[in-house]
Amino acid sequence: MAAEILHRIVDTNGIRMHVAEAGEGPPVVMCHGFPESWYSWRRQLVALAEAGYHAVAPDMRGYGKTDQPEPIADYTLLHLVGDLVGLLDALGESTAVIAGHDWGAPVAWHAALLRPDRFRAVIGLSVPFIPRRATRPTTTMPRTDDAIFYQLYFQEPGVAEAELGRDPRETIRRLLYYGSGDARRDPVAPGSGDVGMVPRGGGFLGGRKAPETLPAWLTDTDVDFYAGEFARAGFRGGLNWYRNIDRNWELQAPWMGARVTVPALYVTGDRDLVRGFRGMDRLLPALKHFVPDLRGTIVLQGCGHWTQQERPAEVNAAMLRFLAEVK
Repeated sequence: MAAEILHRIVDTNGIRMHVAEAGEGPPVVMCHGFPESWYSWRRQLVALAEAGYHAVAPDMRGYGKTDQPEPIADYTLLHLVGDLVGLLDALGESTAVIAGHDWGAPVAWHAALLRPDRFRAVIGLSVPFIPRRATRPTTTMPRTDDAIFYQLYFQEPGVAEAELGRDPRETIRRLLYYGSGDARRDPVAPGSGDVGMVPRGGGFLGGRKAPETLPAWLTDTDVDFYAGEFARAGFRGGLNWYRNIDRNWELQAPWMGARVTVPALYVTGDRDLVRGFRGMDRLLPALKHFVPDLRGTIVLQGCGHWTQQERPAEVNAAMLRFLAEVK
Protein backbone atom coordinates (compact mmCIF):
# COMPACT_ATOMS: atom_id res chain seq x y z
CA MET A 1 0.00 0.00 0.00
CA ALA A 2 1.34 3.45 -0.92
CA ALA A 3 2.49 5.73 1.86
CA GLU A 4 -0.23 8.07 3.10
CA ILE A 5 0.20 11.82 2.63
CA LEU A 6 -0.87 13.68 5.77
CA HIS A 7 -1.56 17.39 6.22
CA ARG A 8 -1.14 19.85 9.06
CA ILE A 9 -0.60 23.53 9.83
CA VAL A 10 2.56 24.66 11.63
CA ASP A 11 3.63 28.04 12.99
CA THR A 12 6.87 29.35 11.52
CA ASN A 13 8.54 32.74 11.20
CA GLY A 14 5.35 34.62 12.06
CA ILE A 15 3.07 32.80 9.60
CA ARG A 16 0.95 29.66 9.57
CA MET A 17 2.24 27.20 6.99
CA HIS A 18 0.37 24.26 5.49
CA VAL A 19 2.54 21.16 5.21
CA ALA A 20 2.02 17.87 3.37
CA GLU A 21 4.18 15.05 4.72
CA ALA A 22 4.67 11.30 4.52
CA GLY A 23 6.89 8.68 6.10
CA GLU A 24 9.35 8.60 8.97
CA GLY A 25 13.11 8.90 8.99
CA PRO A 26 15.67 11.54 7.94
CA PRO A 27 13.78 14.66 6.83
CA VAL A 28 13.73 15.92 3.25
CA VAL A 29 12.01 19.29 2.68
CA MET A 30 10.77 20.02 -0.86
CA CYS A 31 9.99 23.56 -2.03
CA HIS A 32 7.68 24.21 -4.97
CA GLY A 33 7.72 27.03 -7.50
CA PHE A 34 5.29 29.17 -9.53
CA PRO A 35 2.42 28.57 -10.16
CA GLU A 36 2.33 25.40 -8.08
CA SER A 37 1.83 24.05 -4.55
CA TRP A 38 2.90 21.16 -2.35
CA TYR A 39 1.01 19.02 -4.88
CA SER A 40 3.83 19.28 -7.41
CA TRP A 41 5.83 16.95 -5.12
CA ARG A 42 3.02 14.39 -4.71
CA ARG A 43 4.96 11.57 -6.34
CA GLN A 44 8.17 12.33 -4.47
CA LEU A 45 6.37 12.43 -1.12
CA VAL A 46 5.26 8.83 -1.60
CA ALA A 47 8.51 7.53 -3.11
CA LEU A 48 10.74 9.06 -0.43
CA ALA A 49 8.43 7.93 2.38
CA GLU A 50 8.48 4.37 1.09
CA ALA A 51 12.29 4.52 0.97
CA GLY A 52 12.51 5.43 4.67
CA TYR A 53 12.52 9.23 4.68
CA HIS A 54 10.29 11.85 6.29
CA ALA A 55 9.22 13.70 3.14
CA VAL A 56 7.85 17.20 3.73
CA ALA A 57 6.35 19.55 1.10
CA PRO A 58 4.92 22.85 2.34
CA ASP A 59 2.70 25.30 0.56
CA MET A 60 5.26 28.09 0.38
CA ARG A 61 4.58 31.61 1.67
CA GLY A 62 1.71 33.16 -0.31
CA TYR A 63 0.40 29.87 -1.70
CA GLY A 64 -2.42 27.46 -1.04
CA LYS A 65 -3.39 27.13 2.62
CA THR A 66 -0.28 28.93 3.89
CA ASP A 67 -0.60 32.54 5.03
CA GLN A 68 -0.31 35.32 2.46
CA PRO A 69 1.08 38.45 4.15
CA GLU A 70 -0.10 41.72 2.64
CA PRO A 71 3.18 43.68 2.20
CA ILE A 72 5.13 42.89 -0.97
CA ALA A 73 8.34 43.32 1.04
CA ASP A 74 7.43 40.22 3.10
CA TYR A 75 8.35 37.88 0.22
CA THR A 76 12.15 38.20 0.06
CA LEU A 77 14.48 35.23 -0.07
CA LEU A 78 15.40 35.92 3.54
CA HIS A 79 11.74 35.57 4.56
CA LEU A 80 11.42 32.37 2.53
CA VAL A 81 14.57 30.79 3.97
CA GLY A 82 13.43 31.90 7.42
CA ASP A 83 10.15 30.08 6.90
CA LEU A 84 12.07 26.86 6.28
CA VAL A 85 14.34 27.27 9.31
CA GLY A 86 11.17 27.75 11.37
CA LEU A 87 9.63 24.71 9.68
CA LEU A 88 12.55 22.54 10.83
CA ASP A 89 12.04 23.87 14.36
CA ALA A 90 8.31 23.08 14.16
CA LEU A 91 9.14 19.55 12.97
CA GLY A 92 11.63 19.11 15.81
CA GLU A 93 14.48 18.54 13.35
CA SER A 94 17.97 20.00 13.68
CA THR A 95 18.95 19.37 10.04
CA ALA A 96 17.39 18.29 6.75
CA VAL A 97 18.17 17.79 3.10
CA ILE A 98 16.39 20.46 1.07
CA ALA A 99 15.13 20.26 -2.51
CA GLY A 100 13.57 22.96 -4.65
CA HIS A 101 12.06 23.36 -8.10
CA ASP A 102 11.56 26.55 -10.13
CA TRP A 103 11.37 29.44 -7.60
CA GLY A 104 11.73 26.82 -4.87
CA ALA A 105 15.22 26.08 -6.20
CA PRO A 106 16.69 29.52 -5.38
CA VAL A 107 15.09 29.18 -1.95
CA ALA A 108 16.71 25.77 -1.48
CA TRP A 109 20.11 26.92 -2.79
CA HIS A 110 20.05 29.95 -0.49
CA ALA A 111 18.88 27.90 2.49
CA ALA A 112 22.01 25.79 1.96
CA LEU A 113 24.15 28.90 1.40
CA LEU A 114 22.92 30.82 4.44
CA ARG A 115 22.30 27.96 6.88
CA PRO A 116 24.52 24.97 6.03
CA ASP A 117 24.25 24.03 9.71
CA ARG A 118 20.52 23.33 9.19
CA PHE A 119 20.38 22.25 5.52
CA ARG A 120 23.08 19.63 5.09
CA ALA A 121 22.57 18.91 1.39
CA VAL A 122 20.62 20.47 -1.48
CA ILE A 123 18.88 19.31 -4.66
CA GLY A 124 18.03 21.96 -7.25
CA LEU A 125 15.56 21.20 -10.05
CA SER A 126 15.36 23.36 -13.19
CA VAL A 127 17.04 26.47 -11.74
CA PRO A 128 20.75 26.20 -10.89
CA PHE A 129 22.44 28.16 -8.12
CA ILE A 130 22.78 31.69 -9.49
CA PRO A 131 25.50 33.64 -7.67
CA ARG A 132 24.95 37.30 -6.90
CA ARG A 133 25.99 39.45 -9.82
CA ALA A 134 27.44 42.94 -9.81
CA THR A 135 24.36 44.59 -11.32
CA ARG A 136 20.73 44.90 -10.27
CA PRO A 137 18.88 41.95 -11.89
CA THR A 138 15.98 43.78 -13.53
CA THR A 139 18.38 46.12 -15.36
CA THR A 140 19.81 43.19 -17.34
CA MET A 141 16.55 41.42 -18.20
CA PRO A 142 15.72 41.29 -21.93
CA ARG A 143 13.52 44.02 -23.37
CA THR A 144 12.88 45.14 -26.92
CA ASP A 145 10.64 47.71 -28.57
CA ASP A 146 7.98 45.02 -28.89
CA ALA A 147 8.32 42.84 -25.78
CA ILE A 148 9.68 42.53 -22.24
CA PHE A 149 10.90 39.56 -20.19
CA TYR A 150 8.03 37.97 -18.26
CA GLN A 151 9.65 38.76 -14.89
CA LEU A 152 9.47 42.45 -15.78
CA TYR A 153 5.81 42.03 -16.76
CA PHE A 154 5.17 40.56 -13.29
CA GLN A 155 6.58 43.64 -11.49
CA GLU A 156 3.51 45.91 -11.61
CA PRO A 157 1.10 44.90 -8.81
CA GLY A 158 -2.33 43.91 -10.05
CA VAL A 159 -1.54 43.46 -13.74
CA ALA A 160 -0.54 39.78 -13.87
CA GLU A 161 -2.98 38.93 -11.06
CA ALA A 162 -5.86 40.16 -13.19
CA GLU A 163 -4.74 38.23 -16.26
CA LEU A 164 -3.86 34.94 -14.56
CA GLY A 165 -6.84 35.04 -12.20
CA ARG A 166 -9.45 35.60 -14.91
CA ASP A 167 -9.74 31.85 -15.53
CA PRO A 168 -7.42 29.92 -13.17
CA ARG A 169 -8.11 26.58 -14.80
CA GLU A 170 -7.21 27.81 -18.29
CA THR A 171 -4.15 29.60 -16.86
CA ILE A 172 -2.88 26.39 -15.28
CA ARG A 173 -3.57 24.32 -18.41
CA ARG A 174 -1.69 26.76 -20.61
CA LEU A 175 1.30 27.32 -18.34
CA LEU A 176 1.87 23.68 -17.45
CA TYR A 177 1.65 22.64 -21.08
CA TYR A 178 3.69 25.56 -22.45
CA GLY A 179 6.54 24.93 -20.02
CA SER A 180 6.63 21.20 -20.63
CA GLY A 181 8.82 19.16 -22.93
CA ASP A 182 5.69 18.22 -24.87
CA ALA A 183 5.32 21.79 -26.15
CA ARG A 184 8.61 21.78 -28.11
CA ARG A 185 10.55 19.21 -30.08
CA ASP A 186 14.12 20.42 -29.73
CA PRO A 187 16.44 20.91 -26.76
CA VAL A 188 16.84 24.48 -25.52
CA ALA A 189 20.31 25.86 -26.18
CA PRO A 190 21.74 27.33 -22.95
CA GLY A 191 21.80 31.10 -23.00
CA SER A 192 19.95 31.33 -26.31
CA GLY A 193 18.12 34.37 -24.92
CA ASP A 194 14.78 36.05 -25.44
CA VAL A 195 12.70 33.15 -24.11
CA GLY A 196 9.74 34.03 -21.92
CA MET A 197 9.03 37.36 -23.61
CA VAL A 198 5.68 39.15 -23.19
CA PRO A 199 4.43 41.51 -25.92
CA ARG A 200 4.19 45.13 -24.81
CA GLY A 201 0.51 45.88 -24.46
CA GLY A 202 -0.24 42.16 -24.45
CA GLY A 203 -0.47 39.48 -21.80
CA PHE A 204 1.62 36.63 -20.47
CA LEU A 205 -0.79 33.95 -21.68
CA GLY A 206 -1.05 35.20 -25.26
CA GLY A 207 0.25 32.58 -27.66
CA ARG A 208 0.59 30.03 -24.88
CA LYS A 209 -2.12 27.55 -25.80
CA ALA A 210 -2.81 24.04 -24.53
CA PRO A 211 -4.24 21.20 -26.62
CA GLU A 212 -7.56 19.62 -25.71
CA THR A 213 -5.75 16.40 -24.80
CA LEU A 214 -3.13 17.01 -22.13
CA PRO A 215 0.20 15.15 -21.94
CA ALA A 216 0.13 11.81 -20.12
CA TRP A 217 1.91 13.22 -17.05
CA LEU A 218 -0.80 15.84 -16.46
CA THR A 219 -4.40 14.83 -15.74
CA ASP A 220 -7.59 16.86 -15.50
CA THR A 221 -7.59 16.00 -11.79
CA ASP A 222 -4.16 17.63 -11.44
CA VAL A 223 -5.31 20.75 -13.27
CA ASP A 224 -8.45 20.92 -11.14
CA PHE A 225 -6.41 20.76 -7.94
CA TYR A 226 -4.10 23.60 -8.93
CA ALA A 227 -6.98 25.67 -10.32
CA GLY A 228 -8.93 25.25 -7.09
CA GLU A 229 -5.97 26.42 -5.01
CA PHE A 230 -5.43 29.54 -7.12
CA ALA A 231 -9.14 30.28 -7.41
CA ARG A 232 -9.21 30.45 -3.61
CA ALA A 233 -5.82 32.00 -2.78
CA GLY A 234 -5.17 34.00 -5.95
CA PHE A 235 -1.85 34.50 -7.74
CA ARG A 236 -0.69 37.57 -5.81
CA GLY A 237 1.40 35.72 -3.22
CA GLY A 238 3.47 33.90 -5.82
CA LEU A 239 3.86 37.00 -7.98
CA ASN A 240 5.20 38.93 -5.00
CA TRP A 241 8.28 36.69 -5.04
CA TYR A 242 9.17 38.21 -8.44
CA ARG A 243 8.60 41.72 -7.08
CA ASN A 244 11.47 41.20 -4.65
CA ILE A 245 14.11 40.20 -7.19
CA ASP A 246 15.96 43.51 -6.88
CA ARG A 247 15.40 43.63 -3.13
CA ASN A 248 16.89 40.14 -2.84
CA TRP A 249 19.95 41.39 -4.72
CA GLU A 250 20.32 44.24 -2.23
CA LEU A 251 19.93 41.95 0.79
CA GLN A 252 22.44 39.41 -0.56
CA ALA A 253 25.30 41.92 -0.68
CA PRO A 254 27.00 40.44 2.44
CA TRP A 255 27.22 37.06 0.68
CA MET A 256 28.76 38.36 -2.54
CA GLY A 257 31.14 35.64 -3.76
CA ALA A 258 29.95 33.06 -1.23
CA ARG A 259 29.67 29.46 -2.43
CA VAL A 260 27.23 26.67 -1.64
CA THR A 261 29.50 24.24 0.20
CA VAL A 262 27.13 21.39 1.15
CA PRO A 263 26.71 18.32 -1.09
CA ALA A 264 24.48 19.20 -4.05
CA LEU A 265 22.68 17.74 -7.04
CA TYR A 266 21.27 19.60 -10.03
CA VAL A 267 18.55 18.12 -12.26
CA THR A 268 17.17 19.75 -15.39
CA GLY A 269 15.37 18.90 -18.61
CA ASP A 270 16.99 19.51 -21.98
CA ARG A 271 13.78 21.26 -23.13
CA ASP A 272 13.49 23.50 -20.05
CA LEU A 273 13.14 27.14 -21.10
CA VAL A 274 15.17 28.20 -18.05
CA ARG A 275 18.22 26.88 -19.94
CA GLY A 276 17.56 29.59 -22.51
CA PHE A 277 17.80 32.47 -20.00
CA ARG A 278 20.62 34.92 -20.63
CA GLY A 279 23.90 33.83 -19.08
CA MET A 280 23.03 30.13 -18.71
CA ASP A 281 25.57 29.25 -21.41
CA ARG A 282 28.28 30.54 -19.05
CA LEU A 283 26.76 29.54 -15.69
CA LEU A 284 25.88 25.90 -16.33
CA PRO A 285 29.40 24.78 -17.36
CA ALA A 286 30.84 26.71 -14.37
CA LEU A 287 28.32 25.54 -11.77
CA LYS A 288 30.84 23.43 -9.84
CA HIS A 289 32.93 26.55 -9.24
CA PHE A 290 30.06 28.08 -7.29
CA VAL A 291 28.87 24.75 -5.82
CA PRO A 292 32.16 22.92 -5.17
CA ASP A 293 30.55 19.76 -3.75
CA LEU A 294 28.22 19.36 -6.72
CA ARG A 295 27.85 15.58 -6.98
CA GLY A 296 26.28 15.63 -10.43
CA THR A 297 24.23 17.41 -13.07
CA ILE A 298 21.47 15.28 -14.57
CA VAL A 299 19.90 16.36 -17.87
CA LEU A 300 16.65 14.53 -18.61
CA GLN A 301 16.10 14.08 -22.34
CA GLY A 302 12.78 15.33 -23.69
CA CYS A 303 11.87 16.89 -20.33
CA GLY A 304 10.71 20.46 -19.97
CA HIS A 305 10.39 22.75 -16.98
CA TRP A 306 8.13 20.69 -14.68
CA THR A 307 10.91 18.23 -13.89
CA GLN A 308 9.54 16.16 -11.03
CA GLN A 309 6.06 16.00 -12.56
CA GLU A 310 7.11 15.19 -16.13
CA ARG A 311 9.72 12.61 -15.12
CA PRO A 312 8.75 11.39 -11.62
CA ALA A 313 10.43 7.97 -11.83
CA GLU A 314 13.76 9.39 -12.99
CA VAL A 315 13.67 12.26 -10.50
CA ASN A 316 12.74 9.90 -7.66
CA ALA A 317 15.62 7.59 -8.56
CA ALA A 318 18.09 10.49 -8.77
CA MET A 319 16.95 11.92 -5.45
CA LEU A 320 17.16 8.56 -3.70
CA ARG A 321 20.67 7.89 -5.05
CA PHE A 322 21.81 11.28 -3.80
CA LEU A 323 20.11 10.88 -0.43
CA ALA A 324 21.83 7.53 0.05
CA GLU A 325 25.17 9.22 -0.66
CA VAL A 326 24.71 11.99 1.89
CA LYS A 327 23.19 9.93 4.73
